[in-house]
Amino acid sequence: MEELYEAYVRSTGVSTDTRNITPGSLFVALRGANFDANTMVGEALSRGASAVVTTNKDFADDDRAFVCTDTLATLQDLARIHRERLTIPVVGITGTNGKTTTKELVTAVLRKKYRTAATAGNFNNHIGVPLTLLSVKRDDEMAVVEMGANHPGEISALVRLSQPTSGLITNVGIAHIEGFGSFDGVKRTKGELYVYLRGTGGTIFIDRCNKDLVGMLGDYPGAHTYVDAEVVDDDRELITVRTADGLTIETNLTGRYNLANVRAAISVGRFYGVSDDDIRSAIAEYKPTNSRSQIVETSRNHLIVDAYNANPSSMAAALDNLSASRAENKGVILGAMRELGREQDHQHLKVLERLMTMKLKAVVLIGPEFKKFAAQYPDFVFYDTTEEAREAAPKLAGLHLLVKGSNSNRLTQLVELL
Repeated sequence: MEELYEAYVRSTGVSTDTRNITPGSLFVALRGANFDANTMVGEALSRGASAVVTTNKDFADDDRAFVCTDTLATLQDLARIHRERLTIPVVGITGTNGKTTTKELVTAVLRKKYRTAATAGNFNNHIGVPLTLLSVKRDDEMAVVEMGANHPGEISALVRLSQPTSGLITNVGIAHIEGFGSFDGVKRTKGELYVYLRGTGGTIFIDRCNKDLVGMLGDYPGAHTYVDAEVVDDDRELITVRTADGLTIETNLTGRYNLANVRAAISVGRFYGVSDDDIRSAIAEYKPTNSRSQIVETSRNHLIVDAYNANPSSMAAALDNLSASRAENKGVILGAMRELGREQDHQHLKVLERLMTMKLKAVVLIGPEFKKFAAQYPDFVFYDTTEEAREAAPKLAGLHLLVKGSNSNRLTQLVELL
């Protein structure tokens, strides 16, 4: 591994996709359910990779190739070695909802004072976390690592790899029940970050307004409570946040559910010595991307596009936000929630019942998880797939429209039609 690590140090970066190879990069050939990059080692080298990690024995005699039995395990081992040689603070972030937004806000704040590496997009799994660690350069001063999970033990594995010195759990909710088995399973798995930080004496940032998190943490002297703050401007669709000690920030975030994310970023920033002026400007400048509570104005509708992830708690928060809005002519396009196991029917019925209490001009529901209840809700429009729902989009106009669903629904393809 030492020889491989030296090859990594000499490289221009790590890639697992031949399309993203730059001259001098280290290519790690991974095998997935529908692909095997070990068949593309030759292409990687021809594109300029300086070294490759592969199981392809045809390259055993090539000095540029490191042939192993498990390329994913080798990638993780390489990342672990790199992490152990870093002496910088590492902030770990997990939770059911808001992980990526919180990570982006925290990163924006820290970058006002430090050279800060961070998870790109939502590369937060067993592949994304090692790639994030390997993206940390020798002159970086901090790192922010987002960690996701849909099965027990996954956060434990990721924290052992990333070894955070501080961290936070955004919240816990009903999600991935198919993998976790129950809400208690969600809490145990997300709580693995707390277990690690307690064991290493790390700093835990906690939202004490969240009773689940308080119960999971218990009494720990290394806990740092989120700053006290509230949303103070209900006339703006974008929330304005004011802390108890007077820091006021006009954000580009919609929805009161983002208050906790902003409080987290302020708290982490202050802990690491970022000035309030820099915290204010960092959060005020941040604009959501990747269909996470994005406001999109079209010639026909005002859209709130929150189509990257959906579970019962985030769906409820989005509907509460829409219900509280003073806008007229409100409507929804909702995609089904996935990986809910035995909770599937109950949770989708809860959404349908909630919609019945709202004054909506249009309700479009996508996915068989919703459509199975179509006979009970004749005033709503149901489709099995987003492709079928394309016919409804041109008929929707003059609406304040929430577009919300799991990424697997591919609801973003409707935006251009709305």
